[in-house]
Amino acid sequence: MKKIVFFCMMYMLIMGITGCSWKRNQNMAEHSESFFAMDTYMTFTAYGMDAEAAVLAAEDKIRELEALWSVTDENSDIYAVNHSAGQTVTIDQKTAELVSFALDMAEKTNGVLEPTIYPVLTAWGFTTGENRIPTEIELAGLLDKVGYEKVKLNENQIQTEPGSMIDMGAVGKGYAGDEAAQVLRERGITAALLDIGGNIQAIGTKPDGSDWRVGLKDPFSGNVLGIFQISDMAVVTSGNYERFFVGDDGKTYGHIVDPATGRPVENGIASVSVIASEGKLCDALSTALFVMGLEQAKEYWRQHKDYEMILIMEDGNIYLTEGIRDSFSLNSDYKDMNINVID
Repeated sequence: MKKIVFFCMMYMLIMGITGCSWKRNQNMAEHSESFFAMDTYMTFTAYGMDAEAAVLAAEDKIRELEALWSVTDENSDIYAVNHSAGQTVTIDQKTAELVSFALDMAEKTNGVLEPTIYPVLTAWGFTTGENRIPTEIELAGLLDKVGYEKVKLNENQIQTEPGSMIDMGAVGKGYAGDEAAQVLRERGITAALLDIGGNIQAIGTKPDGSDWRVGLKDPFSGNVLGIFQISDMAVVTSGNYERFFVGDDGKTYGHIVDPATGRPVENGIASVSVIASEGKLCDALSTALFVMGLEQAKEYWRQHKDYEMILIMEDGNIYLTEGIRDSFSLNSDYKDMNINVID
């Protein structure tokens, strides 16, 4: 759920960078659709003989998944689970797959990615827009209901402990991007770029065979800090600069909350970008690594290495993994920034 302004910047950036740089194959028809879904603006652009039909089918897939996964739609699977009072609920196969992935990532990150954090986010007003600072007593009561182990999934049967609630916000858009990309591939599309509210999903390369060029936002100024060159990959960035509020105490509170404390994360990280072959992994890890902090994030990458990452720190330092070093370049205004390579 990125801010609309963030989406607009990313879309103009991507289309500006890519649109002026390639010479399209004249046999490759282009079709682009912009629409609002999953509480954000999206733009899908594809190339191929049946690009228009493919893009429309991908948009339909997004809307189908939104209807299943919305936390506020009374007809959705997630709403049914959250209002089940601990009773077993039968959910769609796609919802079961999403929940299974979220629970798996929760286990792999030792609960840093926490799909049951929704009541805590609501207490801070990050899901309602009515921001406030909860009391420590209130947070303690809510945290008693938080924990991925409180969710039991057996095929398409799910049960949560009474009072616990799930929210797929940390993985849903990434997973939906993978599903939309699969629809395009099944329809013969080999070149496409999906902007899913700031999540980027690239299918193949540009029509001319070169890499897609995707901009990385400076979390401090909003300008373009640098450029990724990617093909057939996804890029997701998370940061507390995206959604925050200033409390009555004059302090700024960001929307990424540490499940261990119930409070917004404060660890010196300004943004985390994750690059991988699957959008769902990027989405999950961009949040989890942000919560972990620099040292734990570096160690987690060393243990897994199935993705690349770039961390921008509040002190202006940049940390990136060795696999992305040659595919990322700073814009001229940022050439003096200190880049630290994680190996």
